[in-house]
Amino acid sequence: MVGGVIIKGQIRKALSGFYYIYSEGITYQTRARGNFRNRNITPLVGDDVIFESSNLTDGYLLEVLPRENELVRPPVANVDQGVVVTSLIEPNFSYNLLDRFLVTLENKGIEPIIYLSKTDLDPTNPLIEEIKQVYEAIGYTVIVPKKDQGIRALEQLFPEKLTVFMGQSGAGKSTLLNQLAPDLDLATAEISESLGRGKHTTRHVELLPMYEGLVADTPGFSAIEFLEIPAVELPREFPEFVAAAAKCKFRECMHVKEPSCEVKRQVEANEIAQSRYDNYKQFLQEIENKRPIYKKKK
Repeated sequence: MVGGVIIKGQIRKALSGFYYIYSEGITYQTRARGNFRNRNITPLVGDDVIFESSNLTDGYLLEVLPRENELVRPPVANVDQGVVVTSLIEPNFSYNLLDRFLVTLENKGIEPIIYLSKTDLDPTNPLIEEIKQVYEAIGYTVIVPKKDQGIRALEQLFPEKLTVFMGQSGAGKSTLLNQLAPDLDLATAEISESLGRGKHTTRHVELLPMYEGLVADTPGFSAIEFLEIPAVELPREFPEFVAAAAKCKFRECMHVKEPSCEVKRQVEANEIAQSRYDNYKQFLQEIENKRPIYKKKK
């Protein structure tokens, strides 16, 4: 193709080597130029791009513009907010798992939203209020659904944002997405009794216009490893630690062994949740215990 018009747009879907790019109300089917592979560039859904097209089906992707952030699972770029779907029971709520998701989102510069699912199965459980208190005190949005009010609360957060869903397997991510957009008909999986967790039901990623925003139609990752976060950065992924750290004696305080540590003082005074601090220390140990992998010289 020669002489196509140069256009700026956003990748809304990637499938079988084709990139479907949205620009000013029109979707163009494109392929990536061959030199992308040589330059080690993998276009992602959510990328802002420059492309060339003379018709709707034979365009060429020319350039991927700088990203704000990117996720591996689902493979999406320029994400504004992540809805962490975490269940009260079946599977049982885990502070540790929720904090893993929150740390990952903080590290990527993505606004977390906590959606506590399956509260209707045990509506008087005192843990519901405890979870709300712990995370709202930090500044996180916590949605506890009551009938259809949870859906409405989510809808209000979507305008002008690119949103992804994530959370423990079996927590109800696909069910929630189906409630938001019934025509999606995402496959939902019953919890595997033997494994105590849900089966994977993911597909290709596509961004769908929803409530004046964009939502990735594929539930995201359910397991977290801190592969990319250096130990020295971990305290910065806990907002309440950041707020307290100005009063620590040492500028790069890691809040473990150092004297005159404001974070430790606030934990002892119940101003910072013990669960958050315990998880922080565990995550820090996981990061520090990782052994570097050295490639053998050829």
